[in-house]
Amino acid sequence: MKQIISVFLLTGTVLLYSCGGNNTDSNVDAPGQKKDAKSKTLELGAHILQSKSPLKRISAYLNGFHFYNGNPGAQMEAHHYVSQLNEDVHQAIIYDGNQEDAKIMGIEYIISERLFKTLAPEEKKLWHSHHYEVKSGELIAPGLPDVAEHELMEKLVSTYGKTIHTWHTDQHRKLPLGSPMIMMGFTKDGQIDQELLTQRDKRFNVSVSEKRKQREDIPMPAVDPLANAWEKGEIRQFTITNKPDSALHKH
Repeated sequence: MKQIISVFLLTGTVLLYSCGGNNTDSNVDAPGQKKDAKSKTLELGAHILQSKSPLKRISAYLNGFHFYNGNPGAQMEAHHYVSQLNEDVHQAIIYDGNQEDAKIMGIEYIISERLFKTLAPEEKKLWHSHHYEVKSGELIAPGLPDVAEHELMEKLVSTYGKTIHTWHTDQHRKLPLGSPMIMMGFTKDGQIDQELLTQRDKRFNVSVSEKRKQREDIPMPAVDPLANAWEKGEIRQFTITNKPDSALHKH
């Protein structure tokens, strides 16, 4: 770990510019007029004067893939900007690209195996495991040195994620229309669209097969049978309803 920390300290500035950013366009252009001079001035002032403490906690950039729970064929690339709350909980803002105009697609909460075991059975069905994403090489941390990425993947391989997309830019919706959707991650070879994977690897100059080889020494965790419920045909998804009890808050 000390070696990894030293790498970050020695290459901090370089990593900011070699993290694989600014190479993936957003899927859509949002409608609206361009920012005027007043908006730009206000934005600059806010940038200088206001605290962005939660955003400063973002410490990792992960690139992977999601699909709609219940529709494995509807797949998309997802750019995760992750902050770590503690050793058991991470949270990520998910974008559809990594340039300045990227759209926030949704969020993902990531918890350790230890915490996942404490969840109720029905709750577990909303979560997906990360074992295959890590071991297959599909999940990458662009720009990190191999030793640091490997260390990060060792921590993530046994975690579970709960992901919700709110703006479906993969469907070329120019505004965040429609219901939020629960997303899942891949669990076996042959599930992902290979062209999607090939194009990602080309943009980031990485090889999923090489990543897989590099991670062969990462132990494969035992996956909780209630996670990845879609594999057993148990689909959980949001629906729009006008039932008066649907918004009740449980204390």
